[in-house]
Amino acid sequence: MKPIATRTFFSTVLALSLAGLASAQGTGPAATGGNTGSTGSSGKAAAQAGKSEADAKSAVKGDAGKLASADVAFLKQAAQGGLAEVESSKLAVSKASNTQVKGFAQQMVDDHTKANEELKALASAKGVALPTEPSVAQKAKLKLLESADGASFDRRYADSMGVAAHEDTVKLFQKASTSAADPQVKAFATKTLPTLQHHLQMAKDLKSTTSKDGDVSASGTGKAKGTTPKQ
Repeated sequence: MKPIATRTFFSTVLALSLAGLASAQGTGPAATGGNTGSTGSSGKAAAQAGKSEADAKSAVKGDAGKLASADVAFLKQAAQGGLAEVESSKLAVSKASNTQVKGFAQQMVDDHTKANEELKALASAKGVALPTEPSVAQKAKLKLLESADGASFDRRYADSMGVAAHEDTVKLFQKASTSAADPQVKAFATKTLPTLQHHLQMAKDLKSTTSKDGDVSASGTGKAKGTTPKQ
């Protein structure tokens, strides 16, 4: 092989080798860069998915920890009052001698049971654990009520669990309907308040009937002392 041809041959081989090396070096980082970008996108997607899952769990849990202490107190007091109303009214349905008292008591059982269920659902959504029984003071009233019979029971029920208890409950709901920080708590109080006000007026009318002089007959009419109830 002639010297010129030899040099040309080796020059061509060298040029092809360098071109191949340059091509490998150029595509390597690009490929690596592409993988890095893909990895970065996957990482962002995973992070976003994690955030979405956390948000979903937070939404299910509700506003626990964010609810104002006054709103929590309202929910718990309302629950205790509702439980006391239902318990005392069930007792009145079975023990009252006055049919008007029995009728009022049955409506209290129905209305307060419904309100208690709505309150329970709201509290659960807010992460608030409600009391499962009346307060100590309410239990004492229930015990006194249980010890009474006949017309005495009717008067005590109408006065303590009818008028007095509903006066306290109306005040509680009036305050929450105007000052509750949580909009759903405020809406519940506002929605329930008219029913409680109606209960209070009914209770006052019932108290007027049961407080008449003498005993109260089973038909709900007053009778003079010393007379025999109609059978």
